[in-house]
Amino acid sequence: MSEVEEFEELRPLLFSIAYRILGSVGEAEDAVQETWLRYDGLETRPTSTKALLSAAVTRISIDVLRSARVRREEYVGPWFPEPLLSDPYQDPARSVELADSVSMAALLLLERLSPLERAVFVLREVFGFGFDEVATAVGRSEAACRQLLVRARRHMEAGRPRFEAVREEREELASRFFDALREGDVAGLRDLLAADVSMVGDGGGKAPQLARAVVGAENVARLLALLFPRMARVDVTFEPHEVNGEPGAIFRDRDGRVLHVLALDVLDGQIQTIRSVINPDKLGHVGPVADAWAIDREVRRARRHAE
Repeated sequence: MSEVEEFEELRPLLFSIAYRILGSVGEAEDAVQETWLRYDGLETRPTSTKALLSAAVTRISIDVLRSARVRREEYVGPWFPEPLLSDPYQDPARSVELADSVSMAALLLLERLSPLERAVFVLREVFGFGFDEVATAVGRSEAACRQLLVRARRHMEAGRPRFEAVREEREELASRFFDALREGDVAGLRDLLAADVSMVGDGGGKAPQLARAVVGAENVARLLALLFPRMARVDVTFEPHEVNGEPGAIFRDRDGRVLHVLALDVLDGQIQTIRSVINPDKLGHVGPVADAWAIDREVRRARRHAE
């Protein structure tokens, strides 16, 4: 197998590691590309290409995350990971860990960790690397990595929900949610929402977004039943699609451009959180991006004419 073939075989794994450390599709792709450049420059072949490349992409991602943390502190409004429509890395033996770790909720929990804690947790808990490999990747002793993992687990467990929803239940509930959304059915939406449900948007100051989170089943149901029919009048449509391993949807303008991506956090038979990523900088990998400001103006004009 050539170097290129070996690298391409490992690319899905490298991207999946980088994405979980960074929460950004673009930055993860850049980290993988930088890993290739370093690998291509080696004069001798490594004993284990997987170990070498995994360590390289981890170190690159840690460095990127450290600088990204500064930018995120200045971010306008809530920060969400860039939506991932499908995880390129599949491993039946670790399917549960992989699916759980890529959800919006899990990635936001990972934001609580230091870059080193996050990298150790991702390599060990998600991908099952040995402590010797983890230690090499992050440049710390095995004992130090064990301590980092203990702290990371403590943070992650403190924020995890007590009840998990099976995939079939989530999909069935999401189907009912999107049917009710299309119909503007307040009661139908309200029945699917947890009492303390929250709806939050990430526009980053670059797109119209909610001034603050909307909380409570009645408030969220009424707002959703009001908003989508208005957007539908200007030919905004949506297609249900898995987002970060969760039920979600891609909203598009009349020309098929991406307006925003929505993800549902479903637990214990109810929708707990509705997250919408509308920042255009986070949507380019999904497809051509719509002008959210222009659509917002069009919706307002349509509403005035209807009145």
